[in-house]
Amino acid sequence: MISILFGGAVSMVLTLIGTRWAIKWLARRGYGQEIRDDGLQSHQIKRGTPTMGGTVFIIATIVGYFSAKLFAMLTTGAGSGPSASAILVLFLFAGMGAVGFLDDFIKIFRQRSLGLRSKAKLAGQTMVAVVFAVLALQFPDDRGQRPASPFISFIRDIGWLELPLIVVVIWILLLIAGMSNGVNLVDGLDGLATGASMMVFGAYTLICIWQFNQSCATERGVGAKCYEVRDPRDLAVVAACLTGALFGFLWWNASPAKIFMGDTGSLSLGGALAGMAVMTRTELLVLVLGGLFVIVTASVILQVGYFKITKRTAGVGKRLFRMAPLQHHFEMLGWEQVNVVIRFWIIQGLCVVIGLGIFYAEWVTG
Repeated sequence: MISILFGGAVSMVLTLIGTRWAIKWLARRGYGQEIRDDGLQSHQIKRGTPTMGGTVFIIATIVGYFSAKLFAMLTTGAGSGPSASAILVLFLFAGMGAVGFLDDFIKIFRQRSLGLRSKAKLAGQTMVAVVFAVLALQFPDDRGQRPASPFISFIRDIGWLELPLIVVVIWILLLIAGMSNGVNLVDGLDGLATGASMMVFGAYTLICIWQFNQSCATERGVGAKCYEVRDPRDLAVVAACLTGALFGFLWWNASPAKIFMGDTGSLSLGGALAGMAVMTRTELLVLVLGGLFVIVTASVILQVGYFKITKRTAGVGKRLFRMAPLQHHFEMLGWEQVNVVIRFWIIQGLCVVIGLGIFYAEWVTG
């Protein structure tokens, strides 16, 4: 438990200090955010704000995790090396961040609001996701438990939903693509994606601690209610480091934002969310825990679908919302940006409470 808190604290301090340094470094070099001309005019004042801030919390999370492992070995003498599950989640986190970094760098270098071409961006995300999915189905422990399983899961594996290997890879790929793009869509207002993601990773810290305490690999976890998760304690360290790093980043990213996470941050966070869901056997539960990301993504799908249907049937495309993603619809209704962020945080907080309630209720009822 101490190593979980230590990792989170290290990540938070590193991000608090590192982000301040990054703001100055990026500003001196003119690495600022480009704003779309067809977007909200109120956002034009954000043009030039340093971006690629996600790089800081990616590094802080990785350093925080390995610091926690070293701390455990030095203080108890019984610490183990990095687990396969944790390394794979960190690989997915950093890999998706690398794709986002290329996207952000092209935007800055070419001074335009669009970075990587959509096909190139999708190819990069797919490559990282497929490598993660294939490796996650390897590395059995002494009980034969692998980081990922061939079953679709809700709170634990659903026994009758076993998938063939290739379908498992496709399923994990879709989950990663959905969550990474979901966080990317939410990331449009100061602090919104940071605060929302922090809540979900905080929830996963609690889930992983509970799964460790009720693990089938331990004596106290024996029984029908135990959890077959390969490395729950190590996953709790990763989740705590992510939570702590986002706490530190939010200090600088809250309105008015001094720095943006960019696609570097949003794609990496979405990848980490999906990775945690796969490793903890909560692939469908993450849709509840990350409910805000699902709602905002659905608003974009509905907007595009409604526009195409009305254009085909009436000859003129109509919009369901004034603007998508959903947070910008409320801005156009006259809501202040801070009000939108706080109210969306409330929605995300409710989603986390409901998700944790479902998780615990399943254990209680058996």
